[in-house]
Amino acid sequence: MLHLLLSFPPGHLATFIAGGLVLNFVPGADVIFATASGIRGGPRVGALAGLGVGCGVLMHVTLAALGVSAAIAAWPGALSAIRWVGAGYLLFLGWKSWRATGELPQGRGAGGGWQAVRRGFVSNATNPKPMLFMIAFLPQFTDPHLGPVWEQIVLLGGIFAFTGTLVTMGYGILAGYVRHALSRKMAALNRVAAVMFGGLALRLILD
Repeated sequence: MLHLLLSFPPGHLATFIAGGLVLNFVPGADVIFATASGIRGGPRVGALAGLGVGCGVLMHVTLAALGVSAAIAAWPGALSAIRWVGAGYLLFLGWKSWRATGELPQGRGAGGGWQAVRRGFVSNATNPKPMLFMIAFLPQFTDPHLGPVWEQIVLLGGIFAFTGTLVTMGYGILAGYVRHALSRKMAALNRVAAVMFGGLALRLILD
């Protein structure tokens, strides 16, 4: 995996990491859960909720790698088709992000450490949206010339899961202290994310 990581053009990898970080900051269901858990149980519980969510993301990365690999094996043009479908899905996400208000829905988070990890994992793992996002986002940064696409998806997905886990844990840790400021900043992050989604979609279409 280290050889594969070093084979990615630095600018290409930097774009992926930057895009992933912006997308990780978007307030979605996982962020809401970690935030609610932090408010209810304190910084430690909020952090553990984010850790549980990260474990769920790894499951989606594995399924995405297997699914894309199987599709390419069955039909060589599948990667191109996935990228076009992914572009449409990213545009849809951009439209939803632009319209979002940034308000934090009221809800009950986890109250204990193990419960936070378990509920964070189940919440992410049983949500089909992360899988759709993985298929839309990760393949566009792969290059068949660098090696098997599934290996690239696992590597990139691992990076995305790692950064996303840190961000979600950060939301959980800070939530109990800066809830109102966080709510105001989420509205701005939604607009930034909308532009990012649109840019990624155009990148897919123009490549």
